Amino acid sequence: MWKVWYCRNHGYYRAEERKCESCIEIMDEEKAVRLGKLLSGVLRHFPERFGVRMTPEGWVNMDYLARALSRKMRWVRKKHIIALVSSDEKGRYEIRKNMIRARYGHSVNVELDYEDNDLEKLYYGSNEEEAERILEVGLKPVKQRYVHLSTTLEKAIEVGSLRSETPVIIEVDARKAQEDGIRIMKATKDIALAEEIPPKYLRLIKEST
Repeated sequence: MWKVWYCRNHGYYRAEERKCESCIEIMDEEKAVRLGKLLSGVLRHFPERFGVRMTPEGWVNMDYLARALSRKMRWVRKKHIIALVSSDEKGRYEIRKNMIRARYGHSVNVELDYEDNDLEKLYYGSNEEEAERILEVGLKPVKQRYVHLSTTLEKAIEVGSLRSETPVIIEVDARKAQEDGIRIMKATKDIALAEEIPPKYLRLIKEST
């Protein structure tokens, strides 16, 4: 079982054992997983359930958030939220000063303000049935605020493999779409976001076998 550790030399990290004698344990895996699920829910889907006020760009005050989460899990303090976010290699969240937000995955209505995507091509991992429909009507968000695109073919295959044993990959002509006025944002090194991508910018590049 891994734990979240911290020291001045190594910062926050997740590992089974500490890297040096100065490292202190912040929380164990069980607590980190529970906190992660709750944090994801509040910052992406249901802030109102916990009485948390969110800005239009998705930001939440960390002091208020910590107090709200502690009503569900009494041991939670702001330091646990900071440790969870700082040790997350996927970069699901970001912290600025005393504010925090999820970088992607929202179902609540937020207006994210990231930098424009700078990649010529982006990718979407799908299955055969879904891909056929997408090529006809385009990429549109279903249960989320934004369409989530992969920045590499490898990442798209990984995502598509969660939906099918034989994933189908759609390539997005991101440069052309952006030249035509479609906003595509870079959320993380692996994920780009768009409100929708019309079918004329899409093509099938990897079919199931």
